[in-house]
Amino acid sequence: MVAAQRLITGAFLCSLATLLPLGSSRYAPNWESLDARPLPPWFDEAKFGIFLHWGVFSVPSFGSEWFWWNWQHERSDAYVKFMERNYRPGFTYADFAAQFTAEFYDPDAWAQLFQAAGAKYVVLTTKHHEGFTNWGSPVSWNWNAVDVGPHRDLVGDFSNALRKRNISVGLYHSLLEWFHPLYLLDKKNDFKTQYFVFSKTMPELYDLVNRYKPDLIWSDGDWESPDTYWNSTDFLAWLYNDSPVKDNIVVNDRWGSNCSCYHGGYYNCADKFTPSSLPAHKWEKCTSVDTYSWGYRRNMQVNQLMNERNIIAELVETVSFGGNYLLNVGPSKEGLIVPIFQERLLAVGKWLAINGEAIYASKPWRVQMENSTVTVWYTSKGNNVYSIFMSWPEDNVLKLQSPKSTSQATVTLLGLSGHLTWKQSPDLGLIVSLPPLPPGAFPVEAGWVLRLEGVN
Repeated sequence: MVAAQRLITGAFLCSLATLLPLGSSRYAPNWESLDARPLPPWFDEAKFGIFLHWGVFSVPSFGSEWFWWNWQHERSDAYVKFMERNYRPGFTYADFAAQFTAEFYDPDAWAQLFQAAGAKYVVLTTKHHEGFTNWGSPVSWNWNAVDVGPHRDLVGDFSNALRKRNISVGLYHSLLEWFHPLYLLDKKNDFKTQYFVFSKTMPELYDLVNRYKPDLIWSDGDWESPDTYWNSTDFLAWLYNDSPVKDNIVVNDRWGSNCSCYHGGYYNCADKFTPSSLPAHKWEKCTSVDTYSWGYRRNMQVNQLMNERNIIAELVETVSFGGNYLLNVGPSKEGLIVPIFQERLLAVGKWLAINGEAIYASKPWRVQMENSTVTVWYTSKGNNVYSIFMSWPEDNVLKLQSPKSTSQATVTLLGLSGHLTWKQSPDLGLIVSLPPLPPGAFPVEAGWVLRLEGVN
């Protein structure tokens, strides 16, 4: 409820700042000006992206990507016992870095998979809260993928492979680092000093933008201190005014403890957040195939993973509410996206290959969802309305209460040639006769889409 209120309030505040400061053609380093920047249209049109959590935490691949914190700070019993059983006394978290080998990392194969999955953008972890950078950060000496472990620019190879296939490049970056001495010093000083910000966080952000020219920056690690500590508005003003990606770059809302659901390009609000009604501001739902973790876990079980039906249902719900759906998988330390994750992604791609016209570049309709015969979600594009239902009616008859037919109305089931028969009932709405499809006769097993033309 709090996140939903913040999303609506943030959208209202953003709507008040629709113009740049009078007489200025540049964005000023304040939220009123920065929030007035129009979101580049490619992001809203994309609808579906893939998230990748990959780092030194992929080596122990136990528990979650918060392994170091849970082991050394929380002293969680499960993590402490895991280390005692499997590693020598005195083994440190830094010792894992040499085992982060990425020997099977094939970014071109990754990009091929992402394209087959129907993703229009992919977001890679460049640095998580552990501080290890997946590129040769000049301010992360010997704690980066070029100096240790893979001895390779993982971010550069990733970016190049995606661009060959016209997939937009997103870079995740954590503002904070749990155990960095300068961050701990600033924290001790109640964030009245900024030693860490100006020696680590900001140099890395500028380096990522200038070096890789991303389409999207997915900021995180903001929750302990406000944007004024992180110097966020100065960075974003440069990003929008003078950076090499100023016209196309998209950012999220995690730029300080006071920003989520209020400030930024589009809103995440919280991990796995879904609003209960149509927001006024562009948003994105990020979630993970592994419901227990964002990073890879060697001990994950099938019943802990989202299945194909649930993923498609979440995608449809998110897009109906005007959001983008960012689906996470965690690569292994060797650089593999394990087969069960590939299977889930390819299932989404198969569904989108048939039903993508109801998703990509769509807009929310005047009604987002109704419960008639079964639960139906709506999207729209141009003069077309799309009704999407996850359960097939038992009598092959679907009653749609919201659409109002005209004399020119036609109804088509995507993936099937020809028009369906229908009639308009004053009491029951649009009644559509669905074809009697035996199991396995249709390429989609969940999430069927009707294209409604000539309806109001």
